[in-house]
Amino acid sequence: MIVLTPDEIRQRYGALFSKKFLVMADEAAGIAEIIEHCSHRGTIEWDAMNRRRAGGAARSISVEGTAMSIVAAIGSYPVHFGAAGSEIGGQALEGVEILGEDEVATTWAGIAGAGVGVAACLPQAPGVLRAEYPSEEDMKIGGARTNRVRIISPRYEKITIGIDDTDTKEEGATWVLALQCAEQCPVEGVEYLNMRLIQLNPAVPKKTTNCVGSALNFAVRPGSVDALLDYVREYIETNAVSDDTGIAVYRGIALPDESPYLKRIKTDIVSIEEAEAEASRLGIRYIDSAARKGRIGALGSVLWGNRGIEAAGLYGEHT
Repeated sequence: MIVLTPDEIRQRYGALFSKKFLVMADEAAGIAEIIEHCSHRGTIEWDAMNRRRAGGAARSISVEGTAMSIVAAIGSYPVHFGAAGSEIGGQALEGVEILGEDEVATTWAGIAGAGVGVAACLPQAPGVLRAEYPSEEDMKIGGARTNRVRIISPRYEKITIGIDDTDTKEEGATWVLALQCAEQCPVEGVEYLNMRLIQLNPAVPKKTTNCVGSALNFAVRPGSVDALLDYVREYIETNAVSDDTGIAVYRGIALPDESPYLKRIKTDIVSIEEAEAEASRLGIRYIDSAARKGRIGALGSVLWGNRGIEAAGLYGEHT
């Protein structure tokens, strides 16, 4: 086995195109989420389609611009390049392994040009600690070769935070405050992933003009979760201009059950008591001090915080 750092890989192959690599693990659910950023949209789309075709550990793959998210099963799984292996190449995630509290390993295979991606490009991405190649043959890239590599990276967990009712009809905007909070986060071991605006039910009687909540997604290293939540609560509550602010938190990659409130939060009038009961059922907890109506939108923001563009629309509007 040959072990190289990203700098050593860069020296060997030259600087390539991977700009970020990050793995979040949800051991209780048996899944991980892998985030990759590339310089170019075409390469990330090609990789995504090849990995879907090959199967392996990947359970779902989504692409947004030059970034890819893979939800994968923890463990090792066979891959199936099939005819693609001999005709157009192929690339696959073979497995995900948890290495204690601090590290996680992902194992990759590639054929032909796709092998260059897994052997030379991905292992030099910022966020990689080291790469393990089974043999020298796996380090020879290009042509019709097959390459395998095991990439070791820091272990993160995913935190989704829903925020609502920080503003009034006269001043403030929840989405602005949420973004300011995320961009100014000083907590070490925290990676801000993204923010989504969630369109809630515009027909509720007590709302600002748009009735929109915000969700913040973070990747967080072990030991940094409490510091992140303390920071978010203090920042939001200090800068909110409403007395109804709600802040809800979910630790994990996927909620344990499909919630009927996915629809209800966009179409019905939901009570605070209903929101709190559903949050408890799903393992979502509130960290706000107000315990008022903002908790309804905060729940909705967590429920929709990882569901893509449909979160921003009315229910059923995006098809």
